Amino acid sequence: MLLINIIIGLFGLGVVVFVHELGHFLAARLMKIDVEAFSIGWGNPILKKKIGSVEYRLGMFPIGGYCKMKEDSDYGKAWENMRNGIKPENGSYLAASPAARILVCFCGPFFNLIFAVILLSILWGVGFEINTMGNRIILASEVVPGENNPADYAGFQTGDRIIGIAGREISYYHEVQENIALNPEKELPVTVERNGEILHLNVTPSLDKTSGAGRIGVYFWTDPVIESVKPGSPAQHAGFAPRDVITSANGVTLRNTLDLMKVIEENPDNLVLEYRRNGVTGQAQFSRDEYEKGLGLAWVSINYRTPSLSFPSAIEKGIQESWKTLTVSVKSLRLLFMGIDLTQAVSGPVRITYMIGEIATQGFGQGLGTGLRYIAEFIALISIALCIMNLLPLPIIDGGMIVLFFVELIRGKPAHPRAISVFQTCGMVIIFSMLVFAVFGDILYFTRR
Repeated sequence: MLLINIIIGLFGLGVVVFVHELGHFLAARLMKIDVEAFSIGWGNPILKKKIGSVEYRLGMFPIGGYCKMKEDSDYGKAWENMRNGIKPENGSYLAASPAARILVCFCGPFFNLIFAVILLSILWGVGFEINTMGNRIILASEVVPGENNPADYAGFQTGDRIIGIAGREISYYHEVQENIALNPEKELPVTVERNGEILHLNVTPSLDKTSGAGRIGVYFWTDPVIESVKPGSPAQHAGFAPRDVITSANGVTLRNTLDLMKVIEENPDNLVLEYRRNGVTGQAQFSRDEYEKGLGLAWVSINYRTPSLSFPSAIEKGIQESWKTLTVSVKSLRLLFMGIDLTQAVSGPVRITYMIGEIATQGFGQGLGTGLRYIAEFIALISIALCIMNLLPLPIIDGGMIVLFFVELIRGKPAHPRAISVFQTCGMVIIFSMLVFAVFGDILYFTRR
């Protein structure tokens, strides 16, 4: 399974990089800049083929890629030879106008954004299944006694239904998660339904420093109703069937599945479950060895399908979802300076590759369509993240070079090549340091699993 995750992840990351470099490639050709090589992956090429004036390569290391344009490294040569200027050849990168070079740099990230819009538009055009839970909550302080969370201070109670957050209607638990996670340390007006009464509360999510997300200390409520039983599991051997309702565990009345988990965490020698089927009560007993390995029960959840949108509506929805992800990602950059644990909250290429594969295989476990949807959504997210990161005004990446060329456009002449070479060298050091840090965080992530 690990190997499959890696293969799927490398493929997904490779697609995102291909789209990015394709943006640079097409913009360069449009601006009459000669492209010498177009590669997916770094290192010595394991496959290469020259078509026209361009050599297409597949690198040894399938993470990253590049589009090599004619004389795009002349700044470094000027520094080495202590020259004060550059005389670029026709068709070279440096012979192009500053505006043309800005366009070439911008089109890589821009293509990533367009790619995300296309993926999300296709999803909304086809429609997809969503598996979620209801909007009823359980206070985390009931699960971990003595722990006080924002939900406790705000006056929430177990069994409340969250029906609105900051003016947005809430019907499902994943909507609660999304609205809370995106607003750490920001007071939110929340509307809840409690025993038929509508209440208005205010809660300020705390910042989870391991993920950078907001949290208020609630779990979703799941009724102890069986949806499916795993073949060959202790539950199947005990005779459980879909739609059975677990009513008690070791004499403790169950309101929800977390009540069952609390009984199991007490680690009893035997677990006695009472259940109801079509009005008839039954009982089953499990040893510690059996329930510690997993009972094999899946609980009833909510499944619904989004409507298939028309072509214009799907494009509009794809743009809206991409813009929402883009703005949320930009806002999230400030969390890097709020004391979060960067080794856990920031993912490097290894973890991203694994996550793409893991999400895909989990989705395929629920069906081919669900697996493809999970891949598409996550690749769209990574594509937008790559767009944002490449537009940051850091040396050597696209954003830094756009700033450099914009200054050249305003001044009417390029900066001194030695200064530019130092600028690029600093960028290499920064990018390499960030990569090392990210990979170190990835290693810690996998050792903690």
